[in-house]
Amino acid sequence: MTISPLHYQTITELAALIRKGEITCVELAEHFVSRINRLEDKLNAYRLLCTKRALDRAEAADTAFKEGNDQGPLQGIPYAVKDIIDVKGLTTTAGAKIFEQHIAAEDAAVIRRLDQAGMALLGKTNTVQFAFSGVGINHDHGTPHNPWSKNHYLPGGSSSGSGVAVAAGLVPMALGTDTGGSVRVPAALCGTAGLKTTVGRVSRAGVFPLSWSLDSVGVLARSVEDAALVYQSMQGSDINDDTTLGLGPQNVLKDLKSGVKGMRLAFAETVFFDDIHPEVDTAVRACGSVFKELGAEVSSIEFPEAAEAIQLNPGGVFIASEGYTLNKRWLEENFDQLDPVVAQRMIKGKDITAANYLGNMLASKRLRAKVYNVLKDIDALLVPTTCVPAKPVAEVDSDLNTYLNYNALYLRNTSIGNTLNLCGLNVPCGFTREGLPIGLLIYGKPFQEEVILKIGYAFQQGTDWHCNTPDLSWLGDE
Repeated sequence: MTISPLHYQTITELAALIRKGEITCVELAEHFVSRINRLEDKLNAYRLLCTKRALDRAEAADTAFKEGNDQGPLQGIPYAVKDIIDVKGLTTTAGAKIFEQHIAAEDAAVIRRLDQAGMALLGKTNTVQFAFSGVGINHDHGTPHNPWSKNHYLPGGSSSGSGVAVAAGLVPMALGTDTGGSVRVPAALCGTAGLKTTVGRVSRAGVFPLSWSLDSVGVLARSVEDAALVYQSMQGSDINDDTTLGLGPQNVLKDLKSGVKGMRLAFAETVFFDDIHPEVDTAVRACGSVFKELGAEVSSIEFPEAAEAIQLNPGGVFIASEGYTLNKRWLEENFDQLDPVVAQRMIKGKDITAANYLGNMLASKRLRAKVYNVLKDIDALLVPTTCVPAKPVAEVDSDLNTYLNYNALYLRNTSIGNTLNLCGLNVPCGFTREGLPIGLLIYGKPFQEEVILKIGYAFQQGTDWHCNTPDLSWLGDE
């Protein structure tokens, strides 16, 4: 059995090493800090590091272990967060230079919960400005480098730095946010697990807002099991985010490893598979055989509701209108200082009428109810996460129209899930001839994260796509 290098091991594996006494939490944090310092200059995954904080938390975790206080598998594990999530005493730039002096006064709710679980924050990762893009390009802070190519390929967005950091072994897990696909797209393009939670499952208090209707906090990790461990600690009600109130806690770990025998899975045809890259199509379709071998029932269904969801949200009407409302001050007062692509797209939100916005919101509620009924006899849908694999940054960013066309293409399949308020999980399911990752998107009904995580876990027991790591010899990494 080949043992992965320390930086490519999962949270579960690292937790076992700590408990066996083979490594301390401080040594683990120092290992990742050293690796970041060696590789970060080329990868540009991080916006800032908080080394002292990480080492202090790691030391506290070691002390707790010595005193017989084991808080669970996350204790002493390093992590990173997307730079739209507040960490007390650190800047939250939301990918924009105009916020480079904005220091958070309090920790976001998710930071407090992961601190309580004993995790050690390494730093904040780069993001698309205002988290408003699926390709991952940032014209202010630079675009993170997808580690699967020595040439500068798209990392996916908007949680671009989080995807790169996990894929390149710069951290075991990183938080992202997902409003139209911003966890799942970088997870797919960078070859990691990526969990998009149902709005209401995880508090968004302390997260720079883009859309109060669609924003969700999610996880990018080396494995589905890791994502489940982190989600288990983050979820729960919070008075500062009323979407979370009235929902009971969810134990996703209880049945995580119970398998998929007898579960009903379906490829959702029509829109999801339109204009798809042939290698993506082949890889995603092959997942059906894997699930059948694991005992699941796999079929195909027509799913015209996907097209209806797109029609209800043309050009991202929900995000643009809510994003403009939330960020009107910055757009009006600092327009010329913002990323021109992001600013031009978001400011169009002011032209969306109340009648248009409210009408589409009402129609989306009806569509969500319809979809829930359509899926009553299906446990999960199987679709490609993105239509195409990563493309060169220079090609996508060559002109505005090209950028917009690719942005729409990358976000098409993921944004449908946001409109329908489905939970979603990306799992790596193959590679192109160029060696670029391909992602399978497992869609579950609202608030059924435990179902999609169980399905994703089973898939990773039957495949080893998630065990592959990028060749970083071009960075001098052995």
